[in-house]
Amino acid sequence: MSKPRVIVGLSGGVDSSVSALLLKEQGYEVIGLFMKNWEDDPECRSREDMVDAVAVADVLGIDMEVVNFSAEYRDRVFAYFLQEYQNGRTPNPDVLCNSEIKFKAFLDHALSLGADKIATGHYARLRHTPHGVELLRGLDPGKDQSYFLYRLDQKQLARALFPVGHLLKSDVRALAHQAQLPTATKKDSTGICFIGERPFREFLQRYLPRTPGPMQTPEGQFKGEHQGLAFYTLGQRQGLGIGGAGEAWFVAAKDMAANRLIVVQGHDHPLLQRTHLVAEDLSWISGHAPMEGDGYSAKNRYRQQDSPCRLSLSADASRLHLSFPSPQWAITPGQSAVLYRAEVCLGGGIIHG
Repeated sequence: MSKPRVIVGLSGGVDSSVSALLLKEQGYEVIGLFMKNWEDDPECRSREDMVDAVAVADVLGIDMEVVNFSAEYRDRVFAYFLQEYQNGRTPNPDVLCNSEIKFKAFLDHALSLGADKIATGHYARLRHTPHGVELLRGLDPGKDQSYFLYRLDQKQLARALFPVGHLLKSDVRALAHQAQLPTATKKDSTGICFIGERPFREFLQRYLPRTPGPMQTPEGQFKGEHQGLAFYTLGQRQGLGIGGAGEAWFVAAKDMAANRLIVVQGHDHPLLQRTHLVAEDLSWISGHAPMEGDGYSAKNRYRQQDSPCRLSLSADASRLHLSFPSPQWAITPGQSAVLYRAEVCLGGGIIHG
């Protein structure tokens, strides 16, 4: 009987490298696949990452393939990314990349190669039950990436493996050192690949027009000129150029109709605090919405502690409403609100307001 064939998304990082190592040790037939998702910019580290991925495959003695998904990425992820910013929202492209590229384009390609499963280096876990596959948080609370996977469905999760999800990051590093993998000491990638090391606003200005307008307090006091509402996000502190004494200034709202950026002074200003949100474009891992009520927690952005919340749904279940007993800071349209019951990620949606 032949071994199950698993195609691992080798990104050139330590997490996917150790994922391939563990699967090989578990007796799978392992093939590495490097996804080339961006071609427009030499500042993206794609070439360096590809060299590292090939080096890992060589050490592990596994076959390696490079596949170009740049067209799919541009159509399914980057076009949405730009449109959302142009509309004044702040999208999370990593969420869409997982559902549209890693677990759709990559999965389809892997199945065409006869794969039984695909694997990635995400810090998340799966639990197979009589009612379907559950997505669980990664055991390392500082690295859990279930937030980015909340739009995956049952068919995608049934084909997925997350080999490092039960490990701490320190354990992953130790395994990489022990196996003498060339990525053992490589720094984790941060931010979005296609932006590289340049300032975010500088990158966006290559694709979106500058539309300057006033920065004002809620009372209408002029504080300066913004470069275009697309280049700012709620809660932003850096890059406003507002001097003077007192507490720091933050972006509190965007008046799209008047092209005004509303700014407030102080991290805890009331306009930056809210106790409810509405989300649309919902996606539920089980295939259906959970019961309304209490007993849930939610993340409104990735780098955030869970907050207890109450869930209610619109009559047609197309919108979710979350209410929080304590105020949440800078709830941002375009970001994802992801719902949990204890360690189980249930799904969520895109914050509308």
